Amino acid sequence: MEKHYFFLYLSLLLGFPLLHGYSAYAKGTADGSEQWGYVEVRPKAHMFWWLYRSPHRVEDPSTPWPTLLWLQGGPGGSGVAFGNFLEIGPLDGNLKPRKSTWLLKADLLFVDSPVATGFSYVENKSLVVKTDKEAATDLTTLLKKLFNGNENLQKSPLYIFAESYGGKFAVTLAVSALKAIEAGKLKLQLGGVALGDSWISPEDFVFSWGSLLKDLSRIDGRTLNSSNSLALKIQQQLAEGNYKNATSTLNQLEDFILNHSNNVDFYNFLLDSRNDPVVGRRGSNGKAPIDKYSGYLSTKKHSPATERDLPSLMNGRIKKKLKIIPKNVKWGGQSRLVFPAMTGDYMKPRIKEVDYLLAKGIKVTIYNGQLDLICSTKGAEAWVDKLKWDGLRNFLNLERTPLYCGRDNTTTKGFVKSYKNLVFYWILGAGHFVPVDQPCVSLEMVATITRSPNHS
Repeated sequence: MEKHYFFLYLSLLLGFPLLHGYSAYAKGTADGSEQWGYVEVRPKAHMFWWLYRSPHRVEDPSTPWPTLLWLQGGPGGSGVAFGNFLEIGPLDGNLKPRKSTWLLKADLLFVDSPVATGFSYVENKSLVVKTDKEAATDLTTLLKKLFNGNENLQKSPLYIFAESYGGKFAVTLAVSALKAIEAGKLKLQLGGVALGDSWISPEDFVFSWGSLLKDLSRIDGRTLNSSNSLALKIQQQLAEGNYKNATSTLNQLEDFILNHSNNVDFYNFLLDSRNDPVVGRRGSNGKAPIDKYSGYLSTKKHSPATERDLPSLMNGRIKKKLKIIPKNVKWGGQSRLVFPAMTGDYMKPRIKEVDYLLAKGIKVTIYNGQLDLICSTKGAEAWVDKLKWDGLRNFLNLERTPLYCGRDNTTTKGFVKSYKNLVFYWILGAGHFVPVDQPCVSLEMVATITRSPNHS
């Protein structure tokens, strides 16, 4: 194990020869433990991917080794950087081995999606996607390129894991991929979808903020009333189909809550935003973070210790290792294009997509951090209650099972409830970034969801 990670570290400093089997733009490490490349998902629209093969793979004919696709939020957050180096990949932001890497339980596939995110890029600004469905179509094209010509990947069930806005991408992709599979255009086993603190129903989340913060003594009754008034305005705008206006009102509501809660942290309501992470922090280039979400991760304690900001790492050692990034492409250089392009889709719910997947028998897992505000557990429970799935009543009537971790059977780490193909995890002591805040129970959760043969 130590030898493997030492090789990973060395490979960050050295490039290795081209590995074939994916596309003309693929490269990888000499031992095959990593592969990466570009897929031109549309003319002049290039999506970057990075696949890690687990050194902990267990060959079990009855339970195939899983592949886990990680979709970051934002929209505009880089899975290749944030998810990989700051959350679940084999190396952390200091390029040191991560003890709780999800590579222990599955192969990991990171993508920079939508195009213009991270190392992905477009040759014309007009090619940036405007909707979740357009993003899903691009991702489906990428999956076809990676899976259709590779029998080893086809044998490995794919689990789509998401965080934050990535949840909307995940369910939309799963619907698109499932239809492509049924049409014989995609050779892939879809194992399931896992939605971590996911922005599935914005309306339900904005209505949860005021009452939750009032119960926590973070705002008072007057602020609650004003917060609910703005939430009602958002509800009306959504009902009328004024999605861009709803996004604008959402920004007003967030600013109002920040101003009247003395800057509560939207990613962990026990904290002040100015004390822990990000709002107002600037990188070494003097620029503000791409968005609050990306800024939070890139300036938390998990950022590179020597360079202090993720862009320096990605545009330095990582770009040098990868070798195939065009000289004129900087990591994050186009990311500011993504969110503005998607303002018309940002507030649209994706509950119907979850219902579709459940009806098709696809396993859907929802996991939420107890301390998250932006995608609160209260809001997640509210949109689950709106599902039309025929198993919902039985699911809601079940008792939860407490979760512990490792050898500690006395400290409750969370709760779980499941019925047929719907699962819900309540993760205690975690904010918006569950794998960062509760790595132990998160890793055990991943093993259970993916049915990983390495489930010890």
